[in-house]
Amino acid sequence: MTRNSLKQGNIHLQRNEWLMIGGAAALTVLSGVLTLFQVNAILIFVATAVALSLLAALVGLATDQLGSRMGSGATGVLQSALGNLPELFVGIFALRAGLIGVVQAALVGSILGNSLFVLGLAFLVGGLRHGTQRFASDPPRIIVTLTILSVSALIIPTLVHEVHTPAAGHEEGLGIAIALILLIVFLASIPSSLQGNTLTMAKEEATSFWPLWLAIVVLAGAGVGSAFVSDWFVSSLTPAMNALHISQAFTGLVIVALAGNAVENVVGIRFAARNQSDFALSVILNSSLQVALVLIPALVLLSLVIGGTHLTLVLPPLLIVALALTAILSAFIIYDGESNWLEGVALIGLYGIIAVSFWWG
Repeated sequence: MTRNSLKQGNIHLQRNEWLMIGGAAALTVLSGVLTLFQVNAILIFVATAVALSLLAALVGLATDQLGSRMGSGATGVLQSALGNLPELFVGIFALRAGLIGVVQAALVGSILGNSLFVLGLAFLVGGLRHGTQRFASDPPRIIVTLTILSVSALIIPTLVHEVHTPAAGHEEGLGIAIALILLIVFLASIPSSLQGNTLTMAKEEATSFWPLWLAIVVLAGAGVGSAFVSDWFVSSLTPAMNALHISQAFTGLVIVALAGNAVENVVGIRFAARNQSDFALSVILNSSLQVALVLIPALVLLSLVIGGTHLTLVLPPLLIVALALTAILSAFIIYDGESNWLEGVALIGLYGIIAVSFWWG
């Protein structure tokens, strides 16, 4: 047992793992109590947002522990399938509540948050500590290529709608077709992922190895908790937005997106700080790819059967421009196989500009 690990019965967990499990459980209970007694909407909003962030990290940690028994590539596939459960539940409840603007902005915000803000922080921290960092360029190039494909798929329905092509008026059918194609691309990418070098938190960061039953229990508990907290979070959104005088677009693009990804992607920044840039890129870029290739198509298809608003891929023009700029800039920076702190500042700067532009809606 290491200095930073704790023992509970026959279970050896790192101190941060115990804290994450305990913190997620405590904040889930607190969120439920605050919601039950209809305490201040802003307080409920903050508590549920933090709880969602911890639950998202916990889902990722438990998934990594399951995947570690099957190899690093299988872990990446499991992360694609299960890693976005909290964001999926938030999307479902928000669509049922008719908050399609929040959902669209949150999905785009997840891609922007990972590809610009988190990647920029990783480059900044790693560059300041180690100077120019170099990484194997082939795996990131594959991820970036698939991300560009997914972003292009999100852009086309809006172009169809705005330029009044013959497909205009059939945006819902077009969205369904694109969602199915993206899921097929994801399935086609699985063999490559199984043979790849996707590295995750459980394999590189945590020195403890959970029993199988514990990984399953934690994953199930975090999944159920995410479902409840997502419902409470969405219920608090409208009153909190009204009280804080913030728009649906800014709430989704920044607050909801960061709530689902913040803690989980701290791992990528830590890898960069340790001069493990290959691992950092794998974690951060795969998070964006999972949203674009799996989460968005899944929500498009689920919106047809869950009731409430149907999610189409016709997005506000400014979101489309933000996606295009993000794909171009991140690809340009990744393709040379090296990074520095100034490139990190550039990525963070673009994220800040985009976020501010949505403050008013």
